[in-house]
Amino acid sequence: MVFSTILFLFRFLPITLALYYIVPAKLKNTVLFVCSLVFYSWGEVKLFPVMAALILVNYIAGLGMEKWEQNSRVRMFFLLFSVIISLGMLFFFKYTDFFIRNINAVAGTSIPLLKLTLPLGISFYTFQTMSYSIDVYRRDVKTEHNIINFGAYVVMFPQLIAGPIVKYRDVAERLHVLKGRVTLDRVNEGITLFIFGLAKKVLLADGISALWYDVVGESGVGLANASTPLVWLGIIAYTFQIYFDFSGYSMMGIGMGKMLGFDFPDNFNLPYVSKSITEFWRRWHITLSSWFREYVYIPLGGNRRGLRRQILNIFIVWFLTGFWHGANWNFIFWGLYFFVLLMIEKVWLLPHLKKGRVWPHIYTMLLVIIGWALFVGSDSGVTLPLLLQKMFIPSGGVSALYFLRNYAVLLAVCVFSCTSLTLKCKRALEENTVLRGLTLSVVLVVTIAYMVDATSSPFLYFRF
Repeated sequence: MVFSTILFLFRFLPITLALYYIVPAKLKNTVLFVCSLVFYSWGEVKLFPVMAALILVNYIAGLGMEKWEQNSRVRMFFLLFSVIISLGMLFFFKYTDFFIRNINAVAGTSIPLLKLTLPLGISFYTFQTMSYSIDVYRRDVKTEHNIINFGAYVVMFPQLIAGPIVKYRDVAERLHVLKGRVTLDRVNEGITLFIFGLAKKVLLADGISALWYDVVGESGVGLANASTPLVWLGIIAYTFQIYFDFSGYSMMGIGMGKMLGFDFPDNFNLPYVSKSITEFWRRWHITLSSWFREYVYIPLGGNRRGLRRQILNIFIVWFLTGFWHGANWNFIFWGLYFFVLLMIEKVWLLPHLKKGRVWPHIYTMLLVIIGWALFVGSDSGVTLPLLLQKMFIPSGGVSALYFLRNYAVLLAVCVFSCTSLTLKCKRALEENTVLRGLTLSVVLVVTIAYMVDATSSPFLYFRF
């Protein structure tokens, strides 16, 4: 089930919220758990046992680590038990065919591919369950004894499919608040975030994606026939699409979390205003960067063992970051590309970027756009070598002028929506209740009109 559908907006969400608000406080987590299972199983019921297994494994691991509190070896056994099974599930479903293809290519074998269906959201909820077990092992959180509460945390529908990655400690306190969990202020804030997130997805992400698909789609120009300016225009459109798609989903998730009485961590903070790649990754997919820093980078030694070891640790983190996004070499190249850029900034460039005003923004966005070209290199209609050739070796073909004229207004709106001017608009709406209500109403009506008229478009991060 997708947030940006009539089914979700006018059936699932209002029914779920009504049940959640009506039932006694002690049953709220049960309602949340059951409704989240319905949400997930709507299109993935065959793969539900995968999620159920991960819930049980990490729940049992938490209980085991608590029971043998004084036995470090047994505690380590339960931690390894949970981590190995969690990562094993992820690797089996997501990466088996990747390794088979590469073994066949290197060894000349013909091992058949398994062609497994990737469970929706497995990359996200695997990291969430692992963070719980690791935090219990570290004694950063208390063991959850109620499996309904733990299940509600794992499958909570606002953030289940594509994040933000919510650690157990982010919601543990609110899970155990029985009375007063939901307040009018939270609901109002949640509605605002949800509506603007929905608009980001439907009006901006889906709208500008049409330009990218006009360039590479089967019914479009085709990458081979596009001129270099048109290819650049297309990859710029993809740059906007992936931001508004993913940040819109996160904003909707955070908003619905507010409606349910939870505070999810922010996932984006205007990343395209950054003046360095270092700053960009402090603003983009914040919860993923935080997860890798806390559970990979710091345990490896962080920056405490000298520069060479720090560089190795950062290399490992970015290799895993790229590989986490997808079972294709282009994602690994994408991760290592940003590793190289971050190392250049760390060793030499960052002090110079801090002194600049305009050129650091241009430098950052240019490199980010090139990064998205690597990222999209395995998509349908895209051949990475041809895409890079078209971008960096000037060539003729279908002109960009026609498309630029048709999408100029939408491109301008996208640029505006990436800047800090949106924060000023937000503050103005917060100060004027009437203007806020009117704006939300207009945005919602226009967004629904587009949803009714258009074909539903899945979120890009569903595949990861």
